[in-house]
Amino acid sequence: MANGDIKWFSGGLLALGTKVHNLASDTLKVGFITSAATPAISDTDPRWGAGGSVNFSSSQVTPGGNYATCGPTLASVTFTNVSNVPTLRATDISIAQHASNPTNARWGILYNDTDASKRALAFLDFGSARDLTAGAFTFNFGGAGTDILTLTQS
Repeated sequence: MANGDIKWFSGGLLALGTKVHNLASDTLKVGFITSAATPAISDTDPRWGAGGSVNFSSSQVTPGGNYATCGPTLASVTFTNVSNVPTLRATDISIAQHASNPTNARWGILYNDTDASKRALAFLDFGSARDLTAGAFTFNFGGAGTDILTLTQS
């Protein structure tokens, strides 16, 4: 199990206000990349593909086993406003062990697969390179159940 940080790209957060993303209905995916690319919150226009400032798909782990090309789709995604706290939630990411799984997954790139430009929103820090052939992999979003993002006002 990986309990790492989730960091939001500055450009990803800015795009939330431009009608690019509809977190309540868009398909969100997490592509796994190697340590060949290191994401940073300062990446201004990160993408899962060409066209932005960084193309993270070019550092994708080798697909195989239980890891499909472009990564898993987040399940049970909700974006709600409860007591004036907008919250994005999804089921934790789980990849079952398989001999053909990637052996070098270091980061996860959360991106909008509905968006034609595949703009990235955030990155998940797995803490170290993970060998998905050695056992099942789960990324626990943590928080209040399965929170990915909460916008608490002060």
